[in-house]
Amino acid sequence: MERSAAALVGLLAEEDRLRVVAALALGAATTDEVVGTSGLDRRRVVSALERLAAGGLVVEEADGKGLRLAVEAFKEAARAEARRRADAEPEEDFGDLDAVAVAVLRNFVSDGRLTRIPAAHAKRLVVLDWLAARFEPGRTYPERDVNLLLGMAHADVAALRRYLVDDGFLERRDGFYWRAGGSFPVD
Repeated sequence: MERSAAALVGLLAEEDRLRVVAALALGAATTDEVVGTSGLDRRRVVSALERLAAGGLVVEEADGKGLRLAVEAFKEAARAEARRRADAEPEEDFGDLDAVAVAVLRNFVSDGRLTRIPAAHAKRLVVLDWLAARFEPGRTYPERDVNLLLGMAHADVAALRRYLVDDGFLERRDGFYWRAGGSFPVD
């Protein structure tokens, strides 16, 4: 039975069930062991186990001598969610960038926001070039405007500002910034 990620989260959204899952994950295999590990009374454990079993998260061992957490349910739900997202989400349009840059941006950008700053310098350069496109060549920006434009892409504006300046995409003097590098479309 394939479970949705939302259904699994719903099963885990109640503290008693979450504590029972934790006890099972830590190796408890019987109701008594779950009671001892979870710190819950027997009635609450049995109730949580019944609900988790109905949701397919707790199964009986093949030899019939205990319970186990159905870890495979989490893997199936994650795969199903990834398939659902791939089918449902339109791909972001990164314009006329080459395939390598688009592949990098797809790994680090979601819904127009940077999900994380790449550690690899080559990938970070692709992301910085994408960010630099937010700045109009020939225009100066006070730091608060730079922070606003970068904040729309990622929360760590100080790191992004520093990377953009260090890698030559922006220049800075007396609290003002201007675009100094990066690619831009030519008409």
